[in-house]
Amino acid sequence: MYPPDEFLKHADDCQRMAKVACDPTTKATWRQMSQRWVQCAERAKDEDAIANNAVWSRRHRMNRPTRLASAD
Repeated sequence: MYPPDEFLKHADDCQRMAKVACDPTTKATWRQMSQRWVQCAERAKDEDAIANNAVWSRRHRMNRPTRLASAD
């Protein structure tokens, strides 16, 4: 599974736990955990985008036609 999706699944699980918790402190803890999972998902998406961009950039540079030196 794609890590950001997995992290968002954990965030949803924490939200469900917050809804059924009776104690306000426990509810708050589950909500905080959910927010942290969302942050993890966002960070993982950003890192994935950076990695994909680096791969694309490397491929682009490697496939770029080279200039021929002029014979003067």
